[in-house]
Amino acid sequence: MKIPCELIVWYVLPMIRREVSKELVYVHGMSQAEVARRFGVTDAAISQYLKKKRGGNPQIEDDPLFDVFSSEIKESALRIAEDSADFSVEMCRLCGVVKRIGLLDRIYQIQTGAPAPRCVCTPVDEL
Repeated sequence: MKIPCELIVWYVLPMIRREVSKELVYVHGMSQAEVARRFGVTDAAISQYLKKKRGGNPQIEDDPLFDVFSSEIKESALRIAEDSADFSVEMCRLCGVVKRIGLLDRIYQIQTGAPAPRCVCTPVDEL
């Protein structure tokens, strides 16, 4: 059986990278090369995120909670663009958001057919 953190790695983190990339390039005017440098990936990876060849997930995008998630992504992108937060810190924060709003539970249920186990991980904003 998969553990919830595996689902984060497979489904949520790529979606976060894609959505934050879009915000940084299209809203904040950052170059793909700069986004790639901050994310620690190649320019080609950012290009694939922007072309929706990587990081898409209909389970997340079609979920009613996506609007809440999207709002948090915009906030993270703004913090990154203003250099008030590091990308890795924002990734952890967004992971905590996914858990807190119940989106991870929904993804787990869809992927495994079972209710999500109670995770003892502490979201970043509770540390």
